[in-house]
Amino acid sequence: MRRLITLIALAAAVAACRQGGDDGAPPDPSGSATPAPTASPTATASAEATSNGARSVAEETDDFLFEYSYPVEAGRIPELATVLDLWLAQRREALAEESAEARREARGDGFPYNKHSYTAEWKVIAELPGWLSLSADVATYGGGAHGDAAIESLVWDKENEQAFDARKLFTSSRALEQALGDRFCDALNRQRAERREEPVDAASDYEFDQCPGVGELEVVVGSSNRRVFDRLTLYAGPSVAGPYAEGAYQVDLPVDRAILDAVKPEYRAAFGARN
Repeated sequence: MRRLITLIALAAAVAACRQGGDDGAPPDPSGSATPAPTASPTATASAEATSNGARSVAEETDDFLFEYSYPVEAGRIPELATVLDLWLAQRREALAEESAEARREARGDGFPYNKHSYTAEWKVIAELPGWLSLSADVATYGGGAHGDAAIESLVWDKENEQAFDARKLFTSSRALEQALGDRFCDALNRQRAERREEPVDAASDYEFDQCPGVGELEVVVGSSNRRVFDRLTLYAGPSVAGPYAEGAYQVDLPVDRAILDAVKPEYRAAFGARN
């Protein structure tokens, strides 16, 4: 699944917003204003709920279904809420445009139209004194034979008020791969073997017997003690580590000394090894 939007760009948008605009609306990462979501003239249902900073949006039209939510822990940080609200506006706008175009094409070709959808639910993975780690369960459907599923990760640096992908905590994807050694691939192959009911051939040239690189995965940082990040979740979406029918794969690994050494020096205090 293609990247929805770069978190670095979102963080830049937050910084621009904090510098102040005449209308107070969150700017687009490209520098142009992002229009607020507007209801479709064919809307059949639209609802929004907020509670103590949490936000939940649901909208259904003849063309699409859109659902998006984030928890109170994120909503009570205004700068982070701005990032997530910008993400919401851009994804809703993209879905509306794509689904309207798909309906026009289906009508022109004489085919029935299948309603598109996008849902994202942000959840707290870990909250530390200086950090908040979130992940979103994302499901999309574009009218084809099946939908798609993914997760997105976001790390919020409370002190510097920055949002970025968890992989940015490490010196490089290559350094993290080397730090993981065979642990990720071995754990992944055990899961593959269980689903396929046969062992994975390490010498095979089959695409889905290969071990995907960190750049193909979503990395989520977690904590068992609420003091430091001491756990990594490595997520391979459908069609990344196996054929679509096998679904997604998720491997949880404790942080060890090798992983600590791959963390950028400025973030090392936020990590700790698990015994």
